[in-house]
Amino acid sequence: MSKLKSPEVNISFVEKGESAIQRGERGIVALGLQDKTKIDPFTVFSVTDIPKALSETNAQYVKDALQGYVTSPRKILVYVMQGGADKVNAEYTAMLKYFAQNRFDYLAIPTVKTDGKTNEVVTWIKNLRIEQKLKRKVVLPEVLGDSEGIINVNASLTRPDGTVLTPEQVTPRIAGLICGTPLSISITYAPLKDFIDCQRFTKQEADEAVGAGKLIFMYDGEKVKVNRGVNSLTTTNELKGDSFKKIKIVEIMDMIYEDIRRAWEDTYVGRYANTYDNKCLLITAINSYFSGLIRSNLLSKGECYLDLDGQRDYLKQQGKDVNNLSEQDLKEENTGSRVFLRANISILDAMEDMDLEIYL
Repeated sequence: MSKLKSPEVNISFVEKGESAIQRGERGIVALGLQDKTKIDPFTVFSVTDIPKALSETNAQYVKDALQGYVTSPRKILVYVMQGGADKVNAEYTAMLKYFAQNRFDYLAIPTVKTDGKTNEVVTWIKNLRIEQKLKRKVVLPEVLGDSEGIINVNASLTRPDGTVLTPEQVTPRIAGLICGTPLSISITYAPLKDFIDCQRFTKQEADEAVGAGKLIFMYDGEKVKVNRGVNSLTTTNELKGDSFKKIKIVEIMDMIYEDIRRAWEDTYVGRYANTYDNKCLLITAINSYFSGLIRSNLLSKGECYLDLDGQRDYLKQQGKDVNNLSEQDLKEENTGSRVFLRANISILDAMEDMDLEIYL
């Protein structure tokens, strides 16, 4: 007899698109700053929301995040740590606890490497994604994250006044850039008009960097642009293929996971008898959600249905003889509190590569 646990929501993606209702709003930046003045956490929607007590350097980081791309981020959650080597551990613990309890999409900490806390943040974000099933992401400098939830910035940018930003100082700008990018497009070749130059790479160096999960920049002779929108994932397997390396694809995966999870928890858990008819209503709601994503050009296909294999295995574990059940009888069998679903989806990528042959 198994022990009761908290209600479970097990929604997973594999390379074929097997996965877990209203689409949720995204685009929230979390920003962790070091400052001499202790300021309570605050939310920024525009530059007018930046406290005057914040240092000029930190205020600029907030402005960098607000730049966004097609739009500004939805909002920026700012947590200010009070500087001092003797306070770093306690301040980081408090900051990460705060952000773990607040919804955000991308975290950036422009002093994380200087503070010696990169590895701690890597461990924390992986725990959020894997153990706590919170699909949050972080933008970090020069780190072998090997995770779709970690963006690895590996190049510097130069402001119009000649100031060169290190990769860790660039992270707020990239977090804001991604959060201001519609899910229908990617950040590949996104122009960074607030910078005049960047760390330069040869074609071979750039290809090697991208292949190693590094987000870098390029100068096309007129403007600075993001090279390719990749995260730090480098190790692939049968569950995570190359599509998991792309920021755009993972964004859509995470959105689908969190939208369905939130709808399940807010609308269905504990509110409906676990009958076949109610399972069909849930499936219909999820398929309607997929249809909306297809109309928005985020999916090319999406279909949810009962997982009969999972249902059969569960019933066997409960001692039920399922060998002589018809398919319909299997569908209508009592599965306690468990709902077994599967979905096939295909996520649309953005146009990023072109093969063109011109004949004369």
